[in-house]
Amino acid sequence: MIKYAMRYFIFIAMIVASLYASGVSKFYSTAEPLHKYIVKSQVSGQVRYINDDIKGKFASSSTIVLIDDKVDKVKLKQYQNKLYIQNRLIKIEQTSYDSIKKFKFKSQLEKDIQLTKLLNLRSQKADMVSNIASLKQTVHNKTLTEASNYIYDIAVQVGQWVNPGSVLYEAHDLDKARLTIYLPIDIADKLTKKTIYIDDVKTTYKIDKLYKVADKKHISSYRCEIVIDSPTNFSSLKKIEFK
Repeated sequence: MIKYAMRYFIFIAMIVASLYASGVSKFYSTAEPLHKYIVKSQVSGQVRYINDDIKGKFASSSTIVLIDDKVDKVKLKQYQNKLYIQNRLIKIEQTSYDSIKKFKFKSQLEKDIQLTKLLNLRSQKADMVSNIASLKQTVHNKTLTEASNYIYDIAVQVGQWVNPGSVLYEAHDLDKARLTIYLPIDIADKLTKKTIYIDDVKTTYKIDKLYKVADKKHISSYRCEIVIDSPTNFSSLKKIEFK
């Protein structure tokens, strides 16, 4: 039995050696989107709308998820009105201060009191401007839109409450694709200089990334990524050869 086992391993070794000698190395991989985006909420609120029809399609400046922003818009309007009033008060107090600081008969205490009023109003205005900017950003973050990516999945439902970090949807950029293969460490560098054939068709593609650290699962191989043009069918099996 041991004798036959030894013959079998020698036979396999000869086949592998002949493949290496021929200068052809063959691998298989599935095409995956080059970029996948998991979009998470940056705000808290209740989901008011989801574009269920866009799932499995390409977006076109489409709204994907809308989180309720009614209260935020009311607050924003109030702050903007207060800012208008604040600016008028500052203008009045500035005129008063400019007026009294010219008169020598006005005491320094009176001038300081007027200046303090003016500075307090300016400080309040700065806080208000900051609050307005924060609310504008909150309102903006509650409407999630996509320009052109493929909407793979929507993870929330109407009426659901979300918090910062909650997953809202997943989008894919399908302009390019990635093929991932694992190259034996002892021949990886040699293969980088060879021509890549995909499904028996010669290409001008090059290895995009070669991670020169042994893979955790494929302990004797380097992870290799090849970026290709978008295929007709993603997840289809591709034959990759280095010649």
